[in-house]
Amino acid sequence: MPFTRAKKFAAAAGSKTSKLNAAATENQEEANQTKRSSSPPNGAPKKRTAFIDLTNAHKVQISLPRRKKEPTKKAVKTSSTSVQTKNQAILQKSSSVSSEGPEPEPELTNVQEADEKKEELQRDDPVPAEEPVDTSPPVVLEVPANVQRPSIPEEFDIDSENSEDCCMCPEYAKDIFDYLKQREEKFVLSNYMHNQPSLNAEMRAILVDWLVEVQENFELFHETLYLAVKMTDHYLSKAKIHKQMLQLVGSTALLIASKFEELCPPAAEDFLYICDDAYQRDELISMEASILQTLSFDINIPVPYRFLRRYARCVRANMDTLTLARFYCEMSLMEMDLVTERDSQLASACLLMALVTKGLGGWSPILQFHSGYQVSDLAPVVRKLHSMLVAPPDDRLRTIRNKYSHKVFFEVASLPVVDIEVLEKALASL
Repeated sequence: MPFTRAKKFAAAAGSKTSKLNAAATENQEEANQTKRSSSPPNGAPKKRTAFIDLTNAHKVQISLPRRKKEPTKKAVKTSSTSVQTKNQAILQKSSSVSSEGPEPEPELTNVQEADEKKEELQRDDPVPAEEPVDTSPPVVLEVPANVQRPSIPEEFDIDSENSEDCCMCPEYAKDIFDYLKQREEKFVLSNYMHNQPSLNAEMRAILVDWLVEVQENFELFHETLYLAVKMTDHYLSKAKIHKQMLQLVGSTALLIASKFEELCPPAAEDFLYICDDAYQRDELISMEASILQTLSFDINIPVPYRFLRRYARCVRANMDTLTLARFYCEMSLMEMDLVTERDSQLASACLLMALVTKGLGGWSPILQFHSGYQVSDLAPVVRKLHSMLVAPPDDRLRTIRNKYSHKVFFEVASLPVVDIEVLEKALASL
Protein backbone atom coordinates (compact mmCIF):
# COMPACT_ATOMS: atom_id res chain seq x y z
CA MET A 1 0.00 0.00 0.00
CA PRO A 2 1.53 3.39 -0.90
CA PHE A 3 2.44 5.92 1.77
CA THR A 4 0.25 8.88 2.43
CA ARG A 5 1.67 12.38 2.15
CA ALA A 6 2.06 12.66 5.93
CA LYS A 7 3.81 9.26 6.22
CA LYS A 8 6.10 10.13 3.38
CA PHE A 9 6.98 13.38 5.11
CA ALA A 10 7.67 11.47 8.43
CA ALA A 11 9.77 8.85 6.71
CA ALA A 12 11.74 11.50 4.86
CA ALA A 13 12.21 13.43 8.08
CA GLY A 14 13.41 10.26 9.88
CA SER A 15 15.92 9.41 7.20
CA LYS A 16 17.11 13.01 7.19
CA THR A 17 17.54 12.90 11.02
CA SER A 18 19.54 9.64 10.87
CA LYS A 19 21.82 11.16 8.22
CA LEU A 20 22.37 14.23 10.38
CA ASN A 21 23.20 12.05 13.43
CA ALA A 22 25.71 10.03 11.41
CA ALA A 23 27.33 13.19 10.10
CA ALA A 24 27.55 14.61 13.63
CA THR A 25 29.26 11.39 14.85
CA GLU A 26 31.80 11.58 12.05
CA ASN A 27 32.53 15.22 12.85
CA GLN A 28 33.04 14.33 16.53
CA GLU A 29 35.49 11.58 15.66
CA GLU A 30 37.46 13.93 13.42
CA ALA A 31 37.57 16.52 16.20
CA ASN A 32 39.04 13.94 18.64
CA GLN A 33 41.91 13.21 16.28
CA THR A 34 44.32 16.04 17.00
CA LYS A 35 47.21 14.56 14.98
CA ARG A 36 47.45 12.60 11.79
CA SER A 37 49.72 9.59 11.48
CA SER A 38 52.93 10.58 9.70
CA SER A 39 53.51 7.08 8.27
CA PRO A 40 50.96 5.59 5.88
CA PRO A 41 49.35 2.28 6.98
CA ASN A 42 50.32 -0.98 5.30
CA GLY A 43 52.98 0.63 3.16
CA ALA A 44 50.49 2.76 1.18
CA PRO A 45 51.86 5.82 -0.66
CA LYS A 46 52.00 8.95 1.42
CA LYS A 47 49.09 11.37 0.83
CA ARG A 48 49.79 14.89 -0.46
CA THR A 49 47.51 17.83 0.06
CA ALA A 50 47.35 21.08 -1.85
CA PHE A 51 47.81 23.09 1.34
CA ILE A 52 49.94 22.55 4.45
CA ASP A 53 48.40 20.37 7.13
CA LEU A 54 46.75 22.73 9.59
CA THR A 55 47.69 20.49 12.57
CA ASN A 56 51.37 21.00 11.80
CA ALA A 57 51.12 24.65 10.91
CA HIS A 58 52.97 25.68 14.10
CA LYS A 59 56.02 23.66 13.04
CA VAL A 60 56.33 25.14 9.57
CA GLN A 61 58.45 28.19 8.97
CA ILE A 62 57.43 30.20 5.95
CA SER A 63 59.97 32.63 4.56
CA LEU A 64 58.37 35.80 3.32
CA PRO A 65 60.13 38.45 1.26
CA ARG A 66 61.41 41.23 3.50
CA ARG A 67 62.09 44.84 2.83
CA LYS A 68 65.67 46.09 2.85
CA LYS A 69 66.79 47.25 6.23
CA GLU A 70 67.32 50.92 6.59
CA PRO A 71 70.78 51.96 7.77
CA THR A 72 71.00 52.42 11.49
CA LYS A 73 72.12 55.57 13.16
CA LYS A 74 75.50 54.01 13.87
CA ALA A 75 76.12 53.39 10.22
CA VAL A 76 75.10 56.91 9.38
CA LYS A 77 77.54 58.25 11.91
CA THR A 78 80.33 56.11 10.49
CA SER A 79 79.71 57.31 6.96
CA SER A 80 79.64 60.94 8.07
CA THR A 81 82.91 60.43 10.00
CA SER A 82 84.61 58.97 6.94
CA VAL A 83 83.49 61.96 4.86
CA GLN A 84 84.95 64.37 7.41
CA THR A 85 88.25 62.47 7.48
CA LYS A 86 88.41 62.55 3.68
CA ASN A 87 87.78 66.30 3.60
CA GLN A 88 90.57 66.94 6.14
CA ALA A 89 93.01 64.95 4.04
CA ILE A 90 92.10 66.97 0.96
CA LEU A 91 92.67 70.23 2.85
CA GLN A 92 96.10 69.10 4.10
CA LYS A 93 97.13 68.06 0.62
CA SER A 94 95.99 71.35 -0.89
CA SER A 95 97.91 73.35 1.75
CA SER A 96 101.12 71.43 1.10
CA VAL A 97 100.85 71.85 -2.64
CA SER A 98 100.15 75.59 -2.42
CA SER A 99 103.50 76.16 -0.70
CA GLU A 100 105.35 74.48 -3.54
CA GLY A 101 103.53 75.71 -6.62
CA PRO A 102 100.24 76.94 -8.12
CA GLU A 103 97.12 75.85 -6.33
CA PRO A 104 95.39 72.94 -8.13
CA GLU A 105 91.68 72.80 -8.54
CA PRO A 106 89.92 71.19 -5.60
CA GLU A 107 88.36 67.81 -6.01
CA LEU A 108 84.62 67.96 -6.53
CA THR A 109 82.07 65.85 -4.83
CA ASN A 110 79.48 63.94 -6.82
CA VAL A 111 76.80 66.54 -6.17
CA GLN A 112 78.95 69.39 -7.40
CA GLU A 113 79.93 67.46 -10.52
CA ALA A 114 76.29 66.80 -11.33
CA ASP A 115 75.43 70.49 -10.95
CA GLU A 116 78.27 71.56 -13.23
CA LYS A 117 77.31 69.05 -15.91
CA LYS A 118 73.73 70.30 -15.77
CA GLU A 119 74.91 73.91 -16.23
CA GLU A 120 77.09 72.93 -19.21
CA LEU A 121 74.16 71.16 -20.88
CA GLN A 122 71.99 74.20 -20.39
CA ARG A 123 74.65 76.47 -21.93
CA ASP A 124 75.10 74.15 -24.94
CA ASP A 125 71.38 73.68 -25.66
CA PRO A 126 69.79 76.48 -27.63
CA VAL A 127 67.02 78.45 -25.93
CA PRO A 128 63.66 77.26 -27.36
CA ALA A 129 61.79 79.94 -29.17
CA GLU A 130 58.45 80.98 -27.73
CA GLU A 131 55.46 79.56 -29.61
CA PRO A 132 53.28 82.20 -31.25
CA VAL A 133 49.96 82.78 -29.51
CA ASP A 134 46.91 82.02 -31.66
CA THR A 135 44.69 85.08 -31.42
CA SER A 136 42.19 83.95 -34.08
CA PRO A 137 38.61 83.29 -32.86
CA PRO A 138 37.69 79.63 -32.29
CA VAL A 139 36.10 77.81 -35.18
CA VAL A 140 32.44 76.97 -34.54
CA LEU A 141 31.31 73.77 -36.26
CA GLU A 142 27.88 73.94 -37.79
CA VAL A 143 25.41 71.23 -36.75
CA PRO A 144 23.93 69.39 -39.74
CA ALA A 145 20.38 70.32 -40.60
CA ASN A 146 19.08 66.79 -40.02
CA VAL A 147 20.47 66.80 -36.45
CA GLN A 148 19.37 70.28 -35.42
CA ARG A 149 16.45 70.38 -32.98
CA PRO A 150 13.52 72.34 -34.34
CA SER A 151 12.93 75.58 -32.55
CA ILE A 152 9.61 75.84 -30.75
CA PRO A 153 7.85 79.21 -30.88
CA GLU A 154 7.34 80.78 -27.51
CA GLU A 155 3.56 80.77 -27.79
CA PHE A 156 3.61 76.99 -28.45
CA ASP A 157 6.10 76.08 -25.72
CA ILE A 158 4.33 73.99 -23.08
CA ASP A 159 7.39 72.31 -21.53
CA SER A 160 9.52 75.23 -20.31
CA GLU A 161 7.38 75.57 -17.18
CA ASN A 162 8.64 72.11 -16.15
CA SER A 163 12.31 72.97 -16.64
CA GLU A 164 13.08 72.17 -12.99
CA ASP A 165 11.34 68.79 -13.09
CA CYS A 166 13.72 66.21 -14.58
CA CYS A 167 11.00 63.53 -14.53
CA MET A 168 8.99 65.47 -17.12
CA CYS A 169 11.94 65.56 -19.57
CA PRO A 170 11.07 69.08 -20.78
CA GLU A 171 14.05 69.20 -23.17
CA TYR A 172 12.98 66.06 -25.02
CA ALA A 173 9.20 65.93 -24.51
CA LYS A 174 8.29 67.05 -28.02
CA ASP A 175 11.00 64.87 -29.55
CA ILE A 176 9.64 61.86 -27.68
CA PHE A 177 6.08 62.34 -28.92
CA ASP A 178 7.27 63.08 -32.44
CA TYR A 179 9.11 59.76 -32.31
CA LEU A 180 6.01 57.94 -31.04
CA LYS A 181 3.99 59.54 -33.82
CA GLN A 182 6.47 58.25 -36.40
CA ARG A 183 6.58 54.83 -34.74
CA GLU A 184 2.83 54.32 -34.88
CA GLU A 185 3.10 54.05 -38.67
CA LYS A 186 4.65 50.64 -38.08
CA PHE A 187 1.58 49.44 -36.18
CA VAL A 188 -1.25 50.56 -38.47
CA LEU A 189 -3.94 47.85 -38.55
CA SER A 190 -6.58 46.92 -41.07
CA ASN A 191 -9.92 45.25 -40.49
CA TYR A 192 -8.71 41.70 -39.90
CA MET A 193 -11.99 40.17 -38.78
CA HIS A 194 -12.75 38.66 -42.20
CA ASN A 195 -9.62 36.50 -41.74
CA GLN A 196 -10.97 34.99 -38.52
CA PRO A 197 -13.43 32.21 -39.42
CA SER A 198 -14.86 31.72 -35.91
CA LEU A 199 -14.71 35.31 -34.58
CA ASN A 200 -16.69 38.49 -35.16
CA ALA A 201 -16.69 42.12 -34.01
CA GLU A 202 -19.25 41.43 -31.30
CA MET A 203 -17.01 38.80 -29.65
CA ARG A 204 -14.12 41.20 -29.70
CA ALA A 205 -16.24 43.92 -28.04
CA ILE A 206 -17.26 41.51 -25.28
CA LEU A 207 -13.58 40.64 -24.71
CA VAL A 208 -12.60 44.32 -24.43
CA ASP A 209 -15.46 44.97 -22.01
CA TRP A 210 -14.19 42.07 -19.86
CA LEU A 211 -10.60 43.40 -19.98
CA VAL A 212 -11.80 46.77 -18.67
CA GLU A 213 -13.45 44.98 -15.75
CA VAL A 214 -10.22 43.08 -15.00
CA GLN A 215 -8.25 46.33 -15.17
CA GLU A 216 -10.55 47.84 -12.54
CA ASN A 217 -10.44 44.83 -10.25
CA PHE A 218 -6.65 44.58 -10.36
CA GLU A 219 -6.30 48.40 -10.25
CA LEU A 220 -3.96 48.40 -13.24
CA PHE A 221 -2.80 51.46 -15.16
CA HIS A 222 -4.87 52.60 -18.12
CA GLU A 223 -1.75 52.26 -20.28
CA THR A 224 -1.77 48.54 -19.43
CA LEU A 225 -5.34 48.18 -20.67
CA TYR A 226 -4.69 50.01 -23.95
CA LEU A 227 -1.50 48.06 -24.61
CA ALA A 228 -3.26 44.74 -23.97
CA VAL A 229 -6.01 45.60 -26.47
CA LYS A 230 -3.39 46.67 -29.01
CA MET A 231 -1.43 43.44 -28.64
CA THR A 232 -4.64 41.41 -28.96
CA ASP A 233 -5.54 43.15 -32.22
CA HIS A 234 -2.07 42.72 -33.69
CA TYR A 235 -1.99 39.06 -32.73
CA LEU A 236 -5.44 38.36 -34.15
CA SER A 237 -4.44 40.11 -37.38
CA LYS A 238 -1.65 37.55 -37.87
CA ALA A 239 -2.91 34.34 -36.26
CA LYS A 240 -6.23 32.52 -36.59
CA ILE A 241 -7.85 31.74 -33.24
CA HIS A 242 -10.85 29.66 -32.29
CA LYS A 243 -13.50 31.48 -30.30
CA GLN A 244 -12.90 29.24 -27.28
CA MET A 245 -9.33 30.56 -27.06
CA LEU A 246 -10.23 34.25 -27.39
CA GLN A 247 -10.39 34.84 -23.64
CA LEU A 248 -7.01 33.17 -23.23
CA VAL A 249 -5.54 35.54 -25.83
CA GLY A 250 -6.96 38.59 -24.04
CA SER A 251 -5.87 37.54 -20.54
CA THR A 252 -2.39 36.61 -21.78
CA ALA A 253 -2.04 39.96 -23.56
CA LEU A 254 -3.03 41.67 -20.31
CA LEU A 255 -0.40 39.64 -18.47
CA ILE A 256 2.32 40.73 -20.93
CA ALA A 257 1.17 44.35 -20.77
CA SER A 258 1.28 44.21 -16.96
CA LYS A 259 4.87 43.02 -17.06
CA PHE A 260 5.68 45.90 -19.41
CA GLU A 261 3.85 48.74 -17.64
CA GLU A 262 3.19 47.83 -14.01
CA LEU A 263 5.52 48.17 -11.06
CA CYS A 264 4.08 45.06 -9.39
CA PRO A 265 2.31 42.99 -12.07
CA PRO A 266 -0.15 40.27 -11.03
CA ALA A 267 0.99 36.67 -11.09
CA ALA A 268 0.04 34.15 -13.76
CA GLU A 269 -2.21 32.37 -11.26
CA ASP A 270 -4.27 35.56 -10.88
CA PHE A 271 -5.06 35.58 -14.59
CA LEU A 272 -5.97 31.89 -14.50
CA TYR A 273 -8.30 32.64 -11.60
CA ILE A 274 -10.12 35.45 -13.39
CA CYS A 275 -10.69 33.07 -16.32
CA ASP A 276 -12.57 30.77 -13.89
CA ASP A 277 -9.85 28.13 -14.28
CA ALA A 278 -10.93 27.52 -17.86
CA TYR A 279 -7.28 27.21 -18.90
CA GLN A 280 -4.18 25.57 -17.45
CA ARG A 281 -0.92 27.26 -16.60
CA ASP A 282 0.87 25.50 -19.45
CA GLU A 283 -1.66 26.89 -21.90
CA LEU A 284 -1.14 30.42 -20.56
CA ILE A 285 2.65 30.14 -20.87
CA SER A 286 2.38 28.69 -24.37
CA MET A 287 0.05 31.50 -25.45
CA GLU A 288 2.46 34.07 -24.00
CA ALA A 289 5.30 32.64 -26.07
CA SER A 290 3.08 32.54 -29.16
CA ILE A 291 2.04 36.20 -28.84
CA LEU A 292 5.60 37.41 -28.28
CA GLN A 293 6.98 35.40 -31.19
CA THR A 294 4.19 36.51 -33.50
CA LEU A 295 4.82 40.17 -32.63
CA SER A 296 8.61 39.64 -32.90
CA PHE A 297 8.90 40.72 -29.25
CA ASP A 298 8.19 44.31 -30.32
CA ILE A 299 5.43 45.27 -27.89
CA ASN A 300 6.29 48.94 -27.36
CA ILE A 301 3.21 49.99 -29.30
CA PRO A 302 2.05 53.64 -29.07
CA VAL A 303 -1.36 53.97 -27.45
CA PRO A 304 -3.85 56.88 -27.73
CA TYR A 305 -3.97 57.36 -23.96
CA ARG A 306 -0.46 58.88 -23.93
CA PHE A 307 -1.19 61.24 -26.83
CA LEU A 308 -4.44 62.34 -25.21
CA ARG A 309 -2.71 63.38 -22.01
CA ARG A 310 -0.07 65.30 -23.99
CA TYR A 311 -2.55 67.18 -26.16
CA ALA A 312 -4.75 68.09 -23.18
CA ARG A 313 -1.80 69.93 -21.64
CA CYS A 314 -1.56 72.11 -24.73
CA VAL A 315 -4.90 73.80 -23.93
CA ARG A 316 -4.59 73.36 -20.16
CA ALA A 317 -7.78 71.32 -20.07
CA ASN A 318 -9.20 70.76 -16.62
CA MET A 319 -9.66 67.29 -15.19
CA ASP A 320 -13.33 66.83 -16.05
CA THR A 321 -12.70 67.73 -19.71
CA LEU A 322 -9.77 65.34 -19.88
CA THR A 323 -11.86 62.61 -18.24
CA LEU A 324 -14.62 63.12 -20.81
CA ALA A 325 -12.07 62.70 -23.60
CA ARG A 326 -10.78 59.55 -21.89
CA PHE A 327 -14.32 58.18 -21.76
CA TYR A 328 -14.66 58.65 -25.52
CA CYS A 329 -11.24 57.09 -26.09
CA GLU A 330 -11.97 54.06 -23.92
CA MET A 331 -15.32 53.51 -25.59
CA SER A 332 -13.51 53.46 -28.93
CA LEU A 333 -11.60 50.36 -27.83
CA MET A 334 -14.70 48.23 -28.40
CA GLU A 335 -15.42 49.65 -31.86
CA MET A 336 -13.99 47.55 -34.68
CA ASP A 337 -14.32 50.41 -37.17
CA LEU A 338 -11.87 52.51 -35.14
CA VAL A 339 -9.14 49.86 -34.99
CA THR A 340 -7.74 51.11 -38.28
CA GLU A 341 -7.25 54.69 -37.03
CA ARG A 342 -3.85 55.95 -35.89
CA ASP A 343 -3.52 56.41 -32.17
CA SER A 344 -2.48 60.07 -32.22
CA GLN A 345 -5.33 60.88 -34.62
CA LEU A 346 -7.87 59.04 -32.46
CA ALA A 347 -6.67 60.86 -29.33
CA SER A 348 -6.94 64.21 -31.13
CA ALA A 349 -10.48 63.44 -32.27
CA CYS A 350 -11.55 62.47 -28.73
CA LEU A 351 -10.15 65.69 -27.31
CA LEU A 352 -11.77 67.80 -30.03
CA MET A 353 -15.15 66.23 -29.37
CA ALA A 354 -14.77 66.80 -25.62
CA LEU A 355 -13.89 70.47 -26.19
CA VAL A 356 -16.92 70.96 -28.42
CA THR A 357 -19.18 69.15 -25.92
CA LYS A 358 -17.95 71.38 -23.09
CA GLY A 359 -18.18 74.52 -25.22
CA LEU A 360 -14.47 75.30 -24.78
CA GLY A 361 -13.69 76.13 -28.37
CA GLY A 362 -12.16 73.92 -31.00
CA TRP A 363 -8.85 72.92 -32.52
CA SER A 364 -6.50 75.78 -31.68
CA PRO A 365 -3.17 76.52 -33.46
CA ILE A 366 -1.17 75.14 -30.53
CA LEU A 367 -2.98 71.80 -30.86
CA GLN A 368 -2.35 71.80 -34.57
CA PHE A 369 1.36 72.47 -33.94
CA HIS A 370 1.89 69.65 -31.44
CA SER A 371 -0.40 67.04 -33.00
CA GLY A 372 0.33 67.78 -36.64
CA TYR A 373 -3.37 67.40 -37.54
CA GLN A 374 -5.80 69.90 -38.95
CA VAL A 375 -9.55 69.83 -38.44
CA SER A 376 -10.04 68.33 -41.89
CA ASP A 377 -7.90 65.36 -40.81
CA LEU A 378 -9.93 64.79 -37.65
CA ALA A 379 -13.46 65.32 -38.97
CA PRO A 380 -14.03 61.72 -40.24
CA VAL A 381 -12.86 60.22 -36.93
CA VAL A 382 -15.01 62.65 -34.94
CA ARG A 383 -18.08 61.60 -36.92
CA LYS A 384 -17.34 57.90 -36.20
CA LEU A 385 -17.06 58.67 -32.50
CA HIS A 386 -20.37 60.53 -32.53
CA SER A 387 -22.12 57.62 -34.29
CA MET A 388 -20.71 55.21 -31.70
CA LEU A 389 -21.95 57.29 -28.77
CA VAL A 390 -25.48 57.93 -30.06
CA ALA A 391 -26.03 54.25 -30.91
CA PRO A 392 -28.31 52.39 -28.48
CA PRO A 393 -26.14 50.83 -25.77
CA ASP A 394 -25.77 47.06 -25.50
CA ASP A 395 -26.73 45.75 -22.07
CA ARG A 396 -23.85 43.25 -22.24
CA LEU A 397 -21.32 46.06 -22.71
CA ARG A 398 -21.99 48.29 -19.72
CA THR A 399 -18.61 48.15 -17.93
CA ILE A 400 -17.10 51.33 -19.40
CA ARG A 401 -20.30 53.34 -18.99
CA ASN A 402 -20.69 52.19 -15.39
CA LYS A 403 -17.04 52.99 -14.73
CA TYR A 404 -17.31 56.58 -15.97
CA SER A 405 -20.65 57.10 -14.24
CA HIS A 406 -18.87 57.12 -10.89
CA LYS A 407 -18.11 60.32 -9.02
CA VAL A 408 -14.39 59.58 -9.23
CA PHE A 409 -14.68 60.10 -13.00
CA PHE A 410 -16.95 63.15 -12.65
CA GLU A 411 -19.93 61.13 -13.94
CA VAL A 412 -18.98 62.06 -17.50
CA ALA A 413 -20.83 59.06 -18.93
CA SER A 414 -24.13 60.65 -17.93
CA LEU A 415 -23.48 63.82 -19.95
CA PRO A 416 -25.64 64.16 -23.08
CA VAL A 417 -23.91 63.68 -26.40
CA VAL A 418 -23.48 66.87 -28.38
CA ASP A 419 -25.97 67.35 -31.20
CA ILE A 420 -24.68 66.47 -34.66
CA GLU A 421 -25.63 69.88 -36.05
CA VAL A 422 -23.65 71.67 -33.35
CA LEU A 423 -20.74 69.36 -34.02
CA GLU A 424 -20.81 69.92 -37.78
CA LYS A 425 -21.00 73.67 -37.29
CA ALA A 426 -17.97 73.55 -35.00
CA LEU A 427 -16.05 71.44 -37.51
CA ALA A 428 -16.91 73.81 -40.35
CA SER A 429 -15.93 76.94 -38.44
CA LEU A 430 -12.51 75.71 -37.43
